[in-house]
Amino acid sequence: MHPISQDKLFQWMAVAALIFELYMNDLVQPVHFEHHSTNFNRLKGRLEHQVGKAIGDFNMIEEGDTVMVCLSGGKDSYTLLDILLTLRKRAPIDFKIVAMNLDQKQPGFPAEVLPNYLKNIGVDFHIETQDTYSIVKAKIPEGKTTCSLCSRLRRGIIYKVAGDLGANKIALGHHRDDMVETLFLNIFFGGKLKAMPPKLVTDKGDHIVIRPLAYCVEKDIARYARGMEFPIIPCNLCGSQETCSAKISKKC
Repeated sequence: MHPISQDKLFQWMAVAALIFELYMNDLVQPVHFEHHSTNFNRLKGRLEHQVGKAIGDFNMIEEGDTVMVCLSGGKDSYTLLDILLTLRKRAPIDFKIVAMNLDQKQPGFPAEVLPNYLKNIGVDFHIETQDTYSIVKAKIPEGKTTCSLCSRLRRGIIYKVAGDLGANKIALGHHRDDMVETLFLNIFFGGKLKAMPPKLVTDKGDHIVIRPLAYCVEKDIARYARGMEFPIIPCNLCGSQETCSAKISKKC
């Protein structure tokens, strides 16, 4: 195999960046739907179809599963939980859903919002309190990205809680745009062709991680979340950093 010249590599990167910019420009638009309007119902139907198709294509949920839905308080996880609850009502199989939130003890975090919401919709839930915020702040110098350490800490806690709750499936709110962003990040910053899989088995083989929003685009999720008026909670750790990987990917 002949080595790629630097000029050719830069050309490919420029083309890829242009494609990515065009793709990202199709994100959230200031469109508002009235709840239960015709447009909103079409949007809801589209999301339900896409989630159902992803579940079927990748055999994400099976008879007797206990699915732990990780709920951060953001638009993606709210939408994931809501759509899964809807689909469960008409699914030909029986499976359980339990929502889980990790309270990382971020300053100003409104700890009452998610329990109140989950009680109101009548879903089983568990709030896990772990002060990962202090650990990340102590370990990472000011101004440096916290994404890597934060995600590792969260992942370990999530796997442990899933075991404690008897959940064999862990549902995360990553959508199609996240998968595309991860692919570009790995290409440009990691030098490898790798993206998020819709379904994967954890390293120890104890749990299966699923991403039912794999076919859904962020703009649809954002519009749905606005229409549903979910009580969104902003992230003050990773999501507020200019060096956060999600923000880097949108600047490439």
